[in-house]
Amino acid sequence: MIIFITGGARSGKSSFAQKLALSLSDNPIYVATAKVWDDDFEQRVKRHQNERDERWLNFEEQRNVSLLPIENKVCIIDCVTLWLTNFFMDTKNNIEQSLNLFKSQIDALHEKQGTFIIISNEIGMGMHAETEVGRKFTDLQGWANQYAANKASKVIFMVSGISLVVKDDKNE
Repeated sequence: MIIFITGGARSGKSSFAQKLALSLSDNPIYVATAKVWDDDFEQRVKRHQNERDERWLNFEEQRNVSLLPIENKVCIIDCVTLWLTNFFMDTKNNIEQSLNLFKSQIDALHEKQGTFIIISNEIGMGMHAETEVGRKFTDLQGWANQYAANKASKVIFMVSGISLVVKDDKNE
């Protein structure tokens, strides 16, 4: 089962996902997809790491999340934006190739047993990107979010720390 959690920056996505994961498992898995680009980002990563205690099994995987030993587990994948960035850089900003790489990972997760809590950002709700590469990435992010949300059993939108259930296949 995929649970897709999306929202803006600092909307409470990660803390909500961690509480959800701990309500479902005593020993959840956390998969970080980030590549540390600079000192500021390294501080963000450390803050996230400090939010998790010894109950968590942590993996760092920038691309092939579906190959990790996460089957039959409760697993947070944080986050789609950084995951896509890795594909986008690898493909020299090719939207179609990046999206296909991402879709293949989502499809593989969808086929696995377990609960996969995937965190993403709604970057298209803000200002229009100034650069061509920024606009291309915003499009990529939007299409990737649509794909993951479509595959998800449940979609949650976070606003100012409040969760809004957008989709729940159990209640349809």
